[in-house]
Amino acid sequence: MSNEEKKVNLENEELQDDLKEADAPGDTGADVPEEDGQKTETPEEEAEKSPAQKEEDEALNTKYLRLMADFQNYKRRAEKEKGDIYAYANEKLVTQLLEVIDNFERALMHPGADESFVEGMRMIFKQLTGVLEKAGLEEINALGEDFDPNFHNAVMMEDNADYESGKVTEVMQKGYLLNKKVIRPSMVKVNN
Repeated sequence: MSNEEKKVNLENEELQDDLKEADAPGDTGADVPEEDGQKTETPEEEAEKSPAQKEEDEALNTKYLRLMADFQNYKRRAEKEKGDIYAYANEKLVTQLLEVIDNFERALMHPGADESFVEGMRMIFKQLTGVLEKAGLEEINALGEDFDPNFHNAVMMEDNADYESGKVTEVMQKGYLLNKKVIRPSMVKVNN
């Protein structure tokens, strides 16, 4: 039984307990109108019901409890979907900007003749990555880590005495997470 089913069963039991407490002996016995305009039944009226009426009442009660549980599940699902929309609304834009970041990094690897120009480019790159990090982007650490197919895409294997078997020896393209979701796995070489 999944956690979601356990929650629904627990809520159903709580609703049934609440209904039983409301119908418990010790009530005043007076007919008090409920919120929806119906009268509550006294214990004497409850005892006078035929078995068929009791079964029908129980079936209606069960149907009501299931309807309430379905509504609670719907509300939870809608809230989760709404949260996911906000969390991943920028995913397409961020994915496209990853190519820009890759090109920035390649350009910064090659030394330029004008050091002030290179320093300015580094500052712009730092500002761009800072904005993306605030939006939930984070780099996947890969070099020297155990190969994990959930985060890494192995494109080559090699024999490297500096690393243990199954370790990432080189990152060919950085991978990224957006709000803890992999939007691009790291392209890596893995040691045999």
